[in-house]
Amino acid sequence: MQRILLIDDEQHILDVVEYILKENGFETITALDGDTALELYRKDIPDLVVLDLNLPGLSGLELFREMKSLAPALPIIMLTSRSDEIDRILGLEIGADDYVTKPFSPRELAARVRAVLRRSGNRTQPDGETIIRHGPLVIDSKSYILTYFGERILLPRQEFRLLAALARYPARVFTRENLMDRIYEGMSFVTDRSIDACVKRVRAKLKESHPDLDPIRTVYGIGYKLNQELVLLDQKNGL
Repeated sequence: MQRILLIDDEQHILDVVEYILKENGFETITALDGDTALELYRKDIPDLVVLDLNLPGLSGLELFREMKSLAPALPIIMLTSRSDEIDRILGLEIGADDYVTKPFSPRELAARVRAVLRRSGNRTQPDGETIIRHGPLVIDSKSYILTYFGERILLPRQEFRLLAALARYPARVFTRENLMDRIYEGMSFVTDRSIDACVKRVRAKLKESHPDLDPIRTVYGIGYKLNQELVLLDQKNGL
């Protein structure tokens, strides 16, 4: 039975969502604030988290970052009363797997939980091999482990999937629409800006170890592809 951690500061919302999820065959754990949620999370990491952004004490965004630092591949659905598009985009850009605004249908939320778990369970990805190598990039798409020049780097799910897509087909130029399909799989509220921001974050993290080497090329007017210089540099250094 898959376990869902529900975090919301409104008890009546927790009660309704917990009831619906249990009705759908899930085990649930609940928390009313960020500090309690983090304590529960550290004791036993769940299969998925439903996280309200508006929490007392430790904020939803702070809690999100803490959880992702412990388990980068963990699927998280953000839940909030904010309806502004900027907040929805922010949730996706920092690595949320889906975003639900209040008021919402508990049964729709249960359906989204099932959909996100199905996506996250397909960790070998549909294109086949689980180990992808491109020069100093080594990606284990089953375990969500990335090493770059021998250094392990933690990436949240969307950033990892973007890099894995580029590395699996290193000669291909991906349009933003191609990358949306591979990374977000039909999720709502995804825009070109989401892809650009995701690329920017991946670049920044990889350039921390090699600041003079841009791992991702921008092909203006089309999209993005992996930098072929990675292979040449790898061969030159005999890595």
